[in-house]
Amino acid sequence: MAPEGTSVSLPKDTVFITGAEGMLGKVLREGLDGAYSVAGADRHANRGSRGIRRLDVRRTRALRRAFRGHDVIIDLASDTALPDEPPWRAVYSNNLRAAHSVFEAARRANARRVIFASTNHVTGMYERDHPYASILRGDRAGLDPEAMERIDVHAPIRPNGLYAAGKAFGEAMGRFYAEEYGLSVICLRIGSVLEQDRPRTPRHLSTFLSHRDLVQLVRACVDAPEELRYGIFYGVSANTWRIWDIDDARRIGYEPQDDAEVWHGLLGKP
Repeated sequence: MAPEGTSVSLPKDTVFITGAEGMLGKVLREGLDGAYSVAGADRHANRGSRGIRRLDVRRTRALRRAFRGHDVIIDLASDTALPDEPPWRAVYSNNLRAAHSVFEAARRANARRVIFASTNHVTGMYERDHPYASILRGDRAGLDPEAMERIDVHAPIRPNGLYAAGKAFGEAMGRFYAEEYGLSVICLRIGSVLEQDRPRTPRHLSTFLSHRDLVQLVRACVDAPEELRYGIFYGVSANTWRIWDIDDARRIGYEPQDDAEVWHGLLGKP
């Protein structure tokens, strides 16, 4: 027992990031460092990448060894939807296999939580409907953002591509591991995180997620109560014209600081 009047330094959560060399991975590695003990892996890792090992996340046995001793796994390892939609063979051979491998390895390594990077495209077909289609084009005439019904996590999934369908599979896989094995799983339907950390198109004025808001959201997920067995949250900044509801994320402490609207008059400018 520590002497009276002295403080006890509690051990930090250990966080392991897959896809750690990607843009999201780099933002999170920098933003989480200090608050947690951060390590990671990426199949494209360079030898000089401090604390990042080269690893194919589809290899469950190797991944399980890498996960040992880590409390929280942040899974960012998948082929992305942009700039081109990946063919089904890439979604099937990489994303679906990787999602299963991460959940299984996390379970076997006794991690307490997996934060799975899903995508807003899981409900992307809603963007063809009114008023969302108009808003994302930048046509806001006659619309009131306060009166708009935003898309929440209870809306049926409507993926707008094979990549999104693969992410919906990952969300379902996470639910299975949460209910069958008791692994805590949080799925983040991430909006538009941009390397320049600013919106570039009219759509981004609704979908933008700033780097600091991304970090804050992930920290809220890492620190969320143990009782949270399974959750889905939209990852988007406090944009005036956002089309997704973030009340569920606010209940675990997410309070976004940025609003893409401040960039409205600067779209397309350097």
